[in-house]
Amino acid sequence: MNEITEEAFVQEDGMPGPAEASVQSRYICTANHGFAPYAQEELRRLFGSVKSTLLAPGEIFLATLEAESGEVSQRLAEQPPVFLRHIQPVQFQDVGEPGALERLATYLSRRKELEGARAALHVRKGAGSFWTESPGELREWLQDQLEGLGAEFTVQEPAWVISVYADRDALYAGISRPEDNLSDWNGGMIRFRKEDGQISRAKFKLMEAEKEFAIPFAGFRNALDIGASPGGWTSFLLERGLSVTAVDPALMHETLRNHPRLKILRKNAGEVKFRDNEFDLLVCDMSWSPKLMAKLVNGLLYSLAPGGTAVVTVKLMHKKPMAVIKEIIALFEDNRMQVQRAKQLFHNRDEITLYMIKY
Repeated sequence: MNEITEEAFVQEDGMPGPAEASVQSRYICTANHGFAPYAQEELRRLFGSVKSTLLAPGEIFLATLEAESGEVSQRLAEQPPVFLRHIQPVQFQDVGEPGALERLATYLSRRKELEGARAALHVRKGAGSFWTESPGELREWLQDQLEGLGAEFTVQEPAWVISVYADRDALYAGISRPEDNLSDWNGGMIRFRKEDGQISRAKFKLMEAEKEFAIPFAGFRNALDIGASPGGWTSFLLERGLSVTAVDPALMHETLRNHPRLKILRKNAGEVKFRDNEFDLLVCDMSWSPKLMAKLVNGLLYSLAPGGTAVVTVKLMHKKPMAVIKEIIALFEDNRMQVQRAKQLFHNRDEITLYMIKY
């Protein structure tokens, strides 16, 4: 028997039914592992009461918000969340059994906006899902079933995203514009291919920040990398054509040591001196406490030119990350830094990334 959802309805006589008293919308919400409670708190602060059910502990949950979908998108765009990485609407829900897939295919085949459109089909599955094959095989099966729509299925610049989540005992699906999902990657999981000779996976953080925050790294000229060793971020900046000053008492990777656009200072960040306004970009990815990191970076901000950009990671070593983030942002704002975004990227672990501009 199909589950009856809580969506509003209109009676045959035109009078509103009991569920229409409050407009609701439902979403599958995703955060980095262990940070779902903070994503839930962000939603509560934006929308008040939030009904939620965990689907993957600490990471994925089903949320019912007291707002219609357009308002949800608007509020999230105006106040981008830090920990909520991805959302997908739930407009279809059925029990977790093979027959539900046939009903989902029928539902999607009747959606007029998909006819002849460029569409991305994002499929995920929970642990112990009724769908025992891979998500890719479910995606291929659905594409075959929807062939009559004449849609062009693509991963690049789709007009619509069809999101499907197959859980242990339920099947969820929805259709949305890519920008309304917080990320146009499936589940917000931005994947990069590890390159031959890549120094560290830390490079992926800057690659993701480049996409997520639309930072034009190639447009900068002179960068300061604080706590640079072994050189994952430095290598990224050199690839983008910048000259880099790398500060770290530890050794840089051997492949970088003779690079013509790299100056290496084997010192602690508190021991170096630079000219005023010498750099137009400052980056820092040190595994230090948030306050010590902020103190070191603030002590070198004189070398960042007005209008310059800073990208730093904030390690979340305490049980109250929202309070820590607020405190660190205040420390930077007191030093003429305007925070453009604070976000836990997919490639962040127990940390967030701050993107700031000096005024």
